[in-house]
Amino acid sequence: MGKPLALALTAGEPAGIGPELCLQLALEPRTAGIVVVANQPLLEARAQQLGLTVALHSWHPGETPRMEAGHLSVLHVEGCASHQTGRLDPVNSAYVLRTLEIAGSGCLKGNFDGMVTAPVHKGVINEAGIPFSGHTEFLQELCEVERVVMMLATEQLRVALVTTHLPLKDVSAAITPERLSQVTRILDADLRRFFGIERPRILVAGLNPHAGEGGHLGREEIETIEPTLEKLRAEGISLTGPLPADTLFTPHWLDQADAVLAMYHDQGLPVLKFQGFGRAVNITLGLPIVRTSVDHGTALDLAGTGRADSGSLQAAIKMGEHMARCLKSSNQETRS
Repeated sequence: MGKPLALALTAGEPAGIGPELCLQLALEPRTAGIVVVANQPLLEARAQQLGLTVALHSWHPGETPRMEAGHLSVLHVEGCASHQTGRLDPVNSAYVLRTLEIAGSGCLKGNFDGMVTAPVHKGVINEAGIPFSGHTEFLQELCEVERVVMMLATEQLRVALVTTHLPLKDVSAAITPERLSQVTRILDADLRRFFGIERPRILVAGLNPHAGEGGHLGREEIETIEPTLEKLRAEGISLTGPLPADTLFTPHWLDQADAVLAMYHDQGLPVLKFQGFGRAVNITLGLPIVRTSVDHGTALDLAGTGRADSGSLQAAIKMGEHMARCLKSSNQETRS
């Protein structure tokens, strides 16, 4: 079977549910090796608080991570000043970013086959005086790539975004031929590379109601979206649209597609989260590495209670495993 996969798992905000979700994973046997990149005393304190019996083992590059129930491999990171649940401490912010840097750099070096991230708290990191807009942008800079794409996925649906965290008034101006072309090419390439889809079929949503109604409800489809899609089709990318977003998310269209490309955040993600919240996975495309994440936040009110649901993290790990295997297979085919 060969060497098992090794995935780095960052524990996220120390005051949130991330550390205990990592510990919950250790209670069951795993099909991939998980290395939690975190402060080991933090994990020990949270395990004691929750009454969990988990043996923590120091991990070093090249070692096979522990996969049996009750054991967890840990890459210890210094600098976590506070272990208190539910109470944010800006002093921990540099430590949180250090875990991301270690995991991402480890993937680039080949020490890990991919990384999975538990939630961080953007606000407290910025309160610490560190400019931070999210995992996606942090890893984009770390990996030195020009453009990344946010895609959320369940087992039944994949939705990628042309624009992400923008005010609605700024979305139209941001949908340029260059951005739409870059995002679409990345989506097509990474559906092949990370998901093993030979010729991805992509549905593209229009920006305006009824996809502009022939220009009567907006001209972005006519002036930007349709001409750009035509050029991309000429490159061999399979694209259907622009389609009205209110009817795109129906079986008639989804049954013949591998992914949906939405123009903005709240056009595509409410449908996906209604369909699979708690089981959805946030995926960053356009990176040279595998990166998946949970679909929820730090849940400070649940931290330390034992009521946190690890379903999304388990889905993110399962997705990370699948993507890492597809990437390995793709790389082997390229080398041969």
